[in-house]
Amino acid sequence: MARMQRPLVAGVTSALLLASLAAVAPFGVAAATAATLPTLVVNEVDASGVPQDWIELKNTGSSPVDASGLILKDNQDTNRFDIPAGTVIAAGGYATFDVGATFGLGKGGDAARLYLNDNTTLVDGFTWTADSVYPATWGRCADGTGAFVVNTTPSKGAANVCGTGGGGTTPPPTDPLPASPWPGGSTVTDASAAGFGPFASNMSGLSWELGTGGAPDTLWAVRNGSSGAPNTRTGDGLFALQKSGSTWVPAAGWEQGKALHFTDGTGDVDSEGVVKTSSGVFVASERNNSNNSVSRPSVLKYDPNSGATDLTATIEWNLTAALPTVGANLGLEGITFVPDTFLTAKGFTTDAGTVYDPAAFANHGTGLFFVGLEGTGNVYAFALDQTDGTKFTLLATITTGFPKGVMEVQYDAEKGAVWAICDDTCGGKFATYGIGADGRFARTAIYDRPAGLPNSNNEGFTVAPQALCVNGVKPVVWADDNGINGVALREGTITCTPSTTPVDPNAQQLKVVVPEAAGDFVWSVDGTNGIVSLGTAVVKGDHFEAAGAINPIRVTDTRAASPAWSISAQVGDFTAGGASFSGKYLGWTPKVLEAGGGAAAGAQVASGFVTGNGLAGAATLGNAAVGHAKGSAKLGADLDLMLPVDVTDGTYTATLTLTALG
Repeated sequence: MARMQRPLVAGVTSALLLASLAAVAPFGVAAATAATLPTLVVNEVDASGVPQDWIELKNTGSSPVDASGLILKDNQDTNRFDIPAGTVIAAGGYATFDVGATFGLGKGGDAARLYLNDNTTLVDGFTWTADSVYPATWGRCADGTGAFVVNTTPSKGAANVCGTGGGGTTPPPTDPLPASPWPGGSTVTDASAAGFGPFASNMSGLSWELGTGGAPDTLWAVRNGSSGAPNTRTGDGLFALQKSGSTWVPAAGWEQGKALHFTDGTGDVDSEGVVKTSSGVFVASERNNSNNSVSRPSVLKYDPNSGATDLTATIEWNLTAALPTVGANLGLEGITFVPDTFLTAKGFTTDAGTVYDPAAFANHGTGLFFVGLEGTGNVYAFALDQTDGTKFTLLATITTGFPKGVMEVQYDAEKGAVWAICDDTCGGKFATYGIGADGRFARTAIYDRPAGLPNSNNEGFTVAPQALCVNGVKPVVWADDNGINGVALREGTITCTPSTTPVDPNAQQLKVVVPEAAGDFVWSVDGTNGIVSLGTAVVKGDHFEAAGAINPIRVTDTRAASPAWSISAQVGDFTAGGASFSGKYLGWTPKVLEAGGGAAAGAQVASGFVTGNGLAGAATLGNAAVGHAKGSAKLGADLDLMLPVDVTDGTYTATLTLTALG
């Protein structure tokens, strides 16, 4: 009997201040390869079994999609239907697949899910909990983009019938991601006047600017409606709002909002997201509403202090070339600014596997811009050259788990995380993504919306600055694109930890430790000594391979005599229940991440699968010779695990112990 080779998840656990690596849980998130999702959605489902169950896909993009090899599933991962080779779905076209002979769909509750051919990456899906009742089907209304409803008139292979008598209303689909209760109050109140003319609907992105020097706070907001002629429009573009009692109202000079144009002074920017930084207002846009059939995912910079009625962008970064191809109405929905100080402190690592170095990206300012793309449900981190709109670099992709549904992104300094928001297409979910020990962003929490927040097209979300944290709570504001009951803005609360010192947004706190004249030799984990996954091992010929990197080690030596020092490591056996394999199969390549103090990297140690005893024997991470310069260095090491294919499958852990001699 041939033995099935199943993936292994490997890692190393920590102990006290020992440098460590830890295994992910059996269903933990491993660093995923960024994949370009096709512009396909599950559009209609028939679970009646008459004559057999089928799933319809629609291509919402502007180009044909080769669906060959993509995988359809129900709610069981073991049930799969492989889409036949040669299946090409035209732009705006449909394809239906009779899946009844492969797996049956449950009328009273099941799922229809589409995966890439890696059998892991979810493209789109729908879960139902009630029977649509034959001959009706479940289908999206509006066709291709809306929520699922009961379609009383089936339309297999064609546009869903969503007009009078064609579609019904049902509860929103069940989102596949489990969520915790909202981390704040359940009460949500109206934060704008009902029916307020300038922005009763179509409000989108939000950004909260803390007032200084006695000035009030400003809530920056963008509206994605059409502009109209100057001085005759009913509100569009960019708004600066200030609090009046319990509602936000336009600041003086912003009563009707300010129309936004491209750098040549023309066009109608479809403004979806906004963030205010010290250098200006940055707007995320899907397209030019004057040419609304063409996708134009762009970030545009504006000077809000120009005094003009209409604002012309000072620079545009058209990100089309760096992003997956999406439909014109499936582009950028949210934008936020993440400071370099946070990214470097957390050891942010790019998708290329390199530690982020701000100095490598000329003229990018003091941080990166993170944008949410509706068409993929992912968040993308960019370095934007502030002097040239043609210069930008995509550094990382965050897979949110919200298929086709990221409507807002926000950086939260207190949580040390980026929020990604999904609207009513997934029942209103909020997730946070922090930087893990591997330097990559991964989901840290997911929350349901507060009980008092309508399940609407909430496209805007912002958290108040930490200075407004009082008695353990601070405000949050949502923008409702649908404008239910004529209300565009709603306000609630989120829990927070009050600052122990007054916060001045125009100041930075400084801290310095001056050692005794004799000096010290100190080493510790640089940053958080948390989980570092070696991921899921993959078969490479006659062996498994997995890789990762240790948590960086900071070494500081200010001793007067500058004696030699070294740091070495040794790993024990990997174990999983009663199974185990030798630590000799783990090798590494030490490196100096930040030079200083005369530090040098130790020699590379190959996996014992290739030669020698690997890290089962003591190996040097780094050292400095006698007489070295005083100072600090950061040491790291890339890990390389190679082991025989006959190792029993399982989730393995081991302990890597580091020892310093100084």
